[in-house]
Amino acid sequence: MNKNKKILGYFLATLAVFFWGITFICTKYLLNSFSSLEILFYRFLTAYASLWIMRPKKQKIAGRDNIFFALAGLTGVVLYQLSENIAIHFTNASNVSVIVSICPLFTAIIAQFFLKEKHLTPWFLTGFVISIIGVALVCFNGQTALELNPKGDLLALFSAICWGFYSLFVSIINKKKYDPICATRRVFFFAVLFMIPLCLVGVGINSFTNTAQNGFLASMSVSLDVAKNVARFSNPLNWVNLLFLGVIASGFCFSAWNKACEIVGTVKVSCGLYLIPVVTIIFAFFALEEKITLLGCIGTVVTITGLFISGKKSRSH
Repeated sequence: MNKNKKILGYFLATLAVFFWGITFICTKYLLNSFSSLEILFYRFLTAYASLWIMRPKKQKIAGRDNIFFALAGLTGVVLYQLSENIAIHFTNASNVSVIVSICPLFTAIIAQFFLKEKHLTPWFLTGFVISIIGVALVCFNGQTALELNPKGDLLALFSAICWGFYSLFVSIINKKKYDPICATRRVFFFAVLFMIPLCLVGVGINSFTNTAQNGFLASMSVSLDVAKNVARFSNPLNWVNLLFLGVIASGFCFSAWNKACEIVGTVKVSCGLYLIPVVTIIFAFFALEEKITLLGCIGTVVTITGLFISGKKSRSH
């Protein structure tokens, strides 16, 4: 029974990783019609609604535990997802996916300091250094030549750190033994709550500032223009991508991931994130025609190699 439970945990994590690898492609497509903030808000509003449909029951949450749900919503949704979405605005989807794949490293470091779990071994530190070298190579990988995208690449790195803190709060929440779907829904509730004031600011940015079709302001704007909204919401592909991001990649995947973390362990399951860049690069090549350059391939292989080396200690314990 215990073995079957672990298999279920790894299976759920694998599904989540596969679908998350595709999210970079969906987001890149939606950026043609929506801002980064708009995509995030519509995505998690849809996710929150879908989780009510999946599990139409309330669960009593201890008052003090709401702090952890709120912090998980802030770090794992608002800060992580928003910085990732904005990063894709400045650089290509493949770059972001590779840089974000070092999430497990930050998860292990944060777990070491806050949960007193022993992860910082020689294997881990060696793998960490190798992965950072790989990330640096990817950062210098342009579409056609060597090109540094500091805004996008640093935002992707920041999002990876945010995921580490999200994993910390998920570990704490899992120990409370809440229903995974209800717990995920609670996280999304706080995330949407945090995004409402951001959206109000975004409306002001869109109304009173001349946002060029590139730059940070454009990524944070929210349009209430009727004609513009009718045009972009009448595009069936926009709906397909938004529903995929909301229902599958958020509602289902976050619930599946949290359940997998509960069964197998947060740090061990996080090793699955190593494979996200592989999924993204393959789909980006076919869907977005992003070129697979030699330097990008070398950087990806070096990064993933480092991640596997850093995880060696987890398998040996």
